[in-house]
Amino acid sequence: MYEELEITHNQCLTCTKCPLHKSRHHVVFSDGVPNPKIMLIGEAPGYNEDIQGKPFVGKAGQLLDKIFASVGLSRNEIYICNTIKCRPPENRNPLPEEKEACWEYLKEQIDIIQPKIILLCGNVAVQSILGNVGGITKIRGKWFDGDEKVHGAKLMPIFHPSYLLRNDSREKGSPKWLMWQDIQEIKRVYESLG
Repeated sequence: MYEELEITHNQCLTCTKCPLHKSRHHVVFSDGVPNPKIMLIGEAPGYNEDIQGKPFVGKAGQLLDKIFASVGLSRNEIYICNTIKCRPPENRNPLPEEKEACWEYLKEQIDIIQPKIILLCGNVAVQSILGNVGGITKIRGKWFDGDEKVHGAKLMPIFHPSYLLRNDSREKGSPKWLMWQDIQEIKRVYESLG
């Protein structure tokens, strides 16, 4: 498993399939363990991720770590990656052709890891895996049964932590409150996997 991931990672390091390679500092391939039950797929690297070469290391990543810690999960128990491996300019959403160029790498990661649970973090990740099933505010917290593309993994769309940072209220029904409900449900299913 380690060797297979390393081969895919090395292919990413020299990738020139889309123009994003011209402005990247680092390819942002993944973080976490290569044999987890949970995989989290984010949208795209931001500034801090591009500089450090790891996903979710800025303020959004720090919040994500706190969210997992709130239910006793550690970043070390989760495989974290993004739909694309290079930072789009000004942190814009990835273009369809950029997602298409990177799909092969994401698919390899899913095929090698074969997680039991995949968390789709934000609209871009949802659309990349599930297609056009609705906006994140309508479908977050709902389980989707994965097809052969994701080896039958259970899929749950969740709010991106950067969205939670912009919507700071913790009142009942707020995005942070909803995220608390979602992470508890994720932990429940995680523990049921044995």
